[in-house]
Amino acid sequence: MNQSLLQKTERLMQAYQAGLLGGQKMPEHENPHLDRNSKENYMYFTLPMALNYQRNSYVLWECANRMYGDSEGRRLYDSAYVVKADYDEFREILVGFRVALQPNKQPEIWKRICVSVEEELDGDIRNLFLRNNYRVKDIKDYLSRNKKMFPYLCGNKICNYWLYVIEQYTDCNFSDRENITVAPDTHVIQASVKLGVITKQESQRSDVQSMTASRWRDLLRGTKWVPIDLHTPLWLWSRGGFSTEI
Repeated sequence: MNQSLLQKTERLMQAYQAGLLGGQKMPEHENPHLDRNSKENYMYFTLPMALNYQRNSYVLWECANRMYGDSEGRRLYDSAYVVKADYDEFREILVGFRVALQPNKQPEIWKRICVSVEEELDGDIRNLFLRNNYRVKDIKDYLSRNKKMFPYLCGNKICNYWLYVIEQYTDCNFSDRENITVAPDTHVIQASVKLGVITKQESQRSDVQSMTASRWRDLLRGTKWVPIDLHTPLWLWSRGGFSTEI
């Protein structure tokens, strides 16, 4: 069974590398192309990620990039500014650019993370990675212990995808990237059903996210891939309606 799944996985990866899965542009490609190692770049790929739930990811990142291109909006990526900013003005900008769709909850999430960066990480999100020796396991443990300080970033789905995006778009290199699981959103779950990694019945279970991540981790153990390598191919394949035969 595993051998059959691995063969399908190989074909999926080949299709992805050949550009056959409906395009390789992911939502986060919409960004201002800052210096990869800069604090600003790390914050750009952190704050909108915490609001990336129950919405179109492409639209979110288009809005995030548009806000960064505005002189007032750009300041909202600066944690020191956000902490001291007038809350109503800050919320008006965040909602006005449609980065926040929930006018009360989501600005609070954004500000809470900024406060945590200022108070816990000396104003620099990069210290989260540095102080945990660029180890995914330790970073996850830290976030798990401090859930209230980093709302939504600590969630199973968003955390793994955030770490993947940080790896892809900054200069961060994790020493144990195999501990970044697939980020089991709707598309990844649907693609996992299509491949036979989980069943359709299992996809309806309340623990489907952790189950999907666990199945991929077990399947890929000892192979040339780590779980997060499969995220983008699975996501694109599902979003494209499985038009490419695997």
